[in-house]
Amino acid sequence: MSKTKERTPDAAANGVPPQGRAAGPVAPPRVSARRRRPGMIALSLALIAAGGASVAVLLLQVGHRTQVVTVVRDVQVGQVLTEQDLGQASISLDPAVKTVKADDLGSVVGKRAAVELKPGSLLTPSQVTKDSLVKAGEQLVPIGLKPEQVPATELVPGQKVQLVHVPAQGETAKASGIPPESIAGRVVKASKAAPGTGIVVVDVATSANDGPTVASWVSSSTLRLVLDAQGGS
Repeated sequence: MSKTKERTPDAAANGVPPQGRAAGPVAPPRVSARRRRPGMIALSLALIAAGGASVAVLLLQVGHRTQVVTVVRDVQVGQVLTEQDLGQASISLDPAVKTVKADDLGSVVGKRAAVELKPGSLLTPSQVTKDSLVKAGEQLVPIGLKPEQVPATELVPGQKVQLVHVPAQGETAKASGIPPESIAGRVVKASKAAPGTGIVVVDVATSANDGPTVASWVSSSTLRLVLDAQGGS
């Protein structure tokens, strides 16, 4: 009688484990550790540090604000400044911008405006002066200029001018070769053109000796205003 080969109980038909037998634990796949490059790590840390420094600088610039003096209403040239003319504002200020700090507000009250001041502007040290715009030994003469007599160049305080005497209508001009009489002056203030007439009134400072002469020329309409070249006397 031939012996048949018995199948072992552990054998699985068609590769399927027998019923009732639990499969053993499966080992996880082995993953090789990724090699890190020290140079890349150092570069990453440097970039993070640089970015943090930039943010810090930006926050400091935005957060650093300065209290400065502002102009809150119109102030004419030569007018004495009062506390009611000035205000305060907190701004992020460029160091190159020259302003009057709020702590120094008291130092500018009582001084004169060296230029015309407009509301909403920052007050700068050069816009105020402790000196009178009409100096000792001078007189201030107002001169009305018709539209055709007003220079195209804007008249500004401090501008040097010549006040020239011209013949009145009907008078015979002086012999050629003899220059007309003129008096040196300095612009203190120039108004805006008057509505309707276009006349501009210019306050000109002259020496006290010449003031009456200039006033007589203005009265007789025989005066013309001529601008000196920049830097002229």
